[in-house]
Amino acid sequence: MKTILYATDYSEESIAAFHWANLIKKKYEANLIVVHVFNDPVSLASPVSMTYLKKEKSKFLKHGTKLKNFCEKHLGHELDNSDIKIMVDENNSVSDGILEKAIKLDANLIVLGTKGSSKGIEFLFGSTTKALIRKSSCPVLAVPSKSKISSIGRIVYTTDFEQADIFALNRLIDIAKKFNAEIRVVHITTKNEYAGEEQMNWFQEMLLEKVVSPKLEFELIFSDEILEELSSYVEDSEADLLVMLERKEDSFYQKYLQKDMVKRMVKNIEVPLLSFNVRGL
Repeated sequence: MKTILYATDYSEESIAAFHWANLIKKKYEANLIVVHVFNDPVSLASPVSMTYLKKEKSKFLKHGTKLKNFCEKHLGHELDNSDIKIMVDENNSVSDGILEKAIKLDANLIVLGTKGSSKGIEFLFGSTTKALIRKSSCPVLAVPSKSKISSIGRIVYTTDFEQADIFALNRLIDIAKKFNAEIRVVHITTKNEYAGEEQMNWFQEMLLEKVVSPKLEFELIFSDEILEELSSYVEDSEADLLVMLERKEDSFYQKYLQKDMVKRMVKNIEVPLLSFNVRGL
């Protein structure tokens, strides 16, 4: 991992994500790019007029100063390091602006908070975070504001027994090794699922043939309340990180995390979610 892109809207909810981005940067000795994409109302002045150009320059200077102050407040002297850079950009779509930066900078990871400062924002993930999880080809780490961690000791990965899970776990194992963390591969399903144990055994054998990791465990859990069971499992196992694979329309995220009942599950969640997109594997 060479380049980490951290996106912020200056909100309190984004501070924990900043510290996570810096933690991972240090482990990988990577470059950290701090980005703010703003979407100010379009000026009535002509785009070729001097008034318009002056207003545009003023907006970039304002946001550049605000972003620098945010970083200095929450990162202090570390901001002077040459591997931490600050960038501001303007885009009608904040998520598209972040994605464009990630592609241009060849980012290996995007880090941001789970919620932003916008009014009317959704309970768990803001619209920007959800859009990045769906669209980004590189992994996205969404960090709750309550998350406080100095390292990663245990990772929970949810699986649906797919080939793409193996590619995602290969990349996750690299992260786990950096932190000397263990990975628990978990499949939670209803008791009516056909051949759940056989599928888990098959998946475990196939995975162990392709990856090498001494700290890899497998768990099959039957429950009719999948979200609640996952939440309890993450809490009871004292996991530091929850990992999922975005599988387009059939992903765990699409099937469950957009339902209203997720509000009950994550009311006090403190564990970040790392999402791999199948398109990026």
